[in-house]
Amino acid sequence: MGLLLLIRHGRTPANVDGILAGRMPGVELDDVGRKSAFELGDRLSNVPVTHVVVSPLERTVQTADLSMKSVPRDVDERLIECDYGSWQGEKISDLAKHELWKVVQGSPADVVFPEGEAMSEMARRAVECIREWDAKLSAEHGDDVVWAAVSHGDVIKAICADALGMSLNDFQRIMVDPCSVSVIRYTSSGSAVSKLNDTGVGWLEKLQPEAPQIGGQSGKDQA
Repeated sequence: MGLLLLIRHGRTPANVDGILAGRMPGVELDDVGRKSAFELGDRLSNVPVTHVVVSPLERTVQTADLSMKSVPRDVDERLIECDYGSWQGEKISDLAKHELWKVVQGSPADVVFPEGEAMSEMARRAVECIREWDAKLSAEHGDDVVWAAVSHGDVIKAICADALGMSLNDFQRIMVDPCSVSVIRYTSSGSAVSKLNDTGVGWLEKLQPEAPQIGGQSGKDQA
């Protein structure tokens, strides 16, 4: 089976402003996001990526354009951001005051967002998408195929949790930064995560002490 490069989109103004962007239209990369996506392309220039599958939202398409423009591409709706319902467009700091926020952080498998999607459904469709594409591309190009998927924080965390054999209720333990790469190897006997949340040379800067954070992408660095 194949080797998957799982990429989160670059930074957006919503990330900077602490807004849960969700599926809002018109959320594009900011200058930092565009620069990091372009630099990611440089880092991947010698990697034989055969195909890329992309969420349909602007920020993921832009990230793919800047990092892997010449790679054959498909857009798959199943990689789209979680439908946060009435929470979409709200400030994370305000959402953290809701009683449901505690459930999002502690028992996400039990969460259905108001007027939105269940996190368990988001995880199911994302994992199904990835496994189907891996089987398809492996059948077409062989078990050594390297391919990429560009998606969103919570979606990527759910895919990584599945690959690690973790419960969805534990997926907030995984951090996925903007324009990071996580690497999953799928085999006939299972899966293994060989790299998680790699942001290139800038990751060293993130080791500096900072205030404690709550949760993950449906936490501070939202999708």
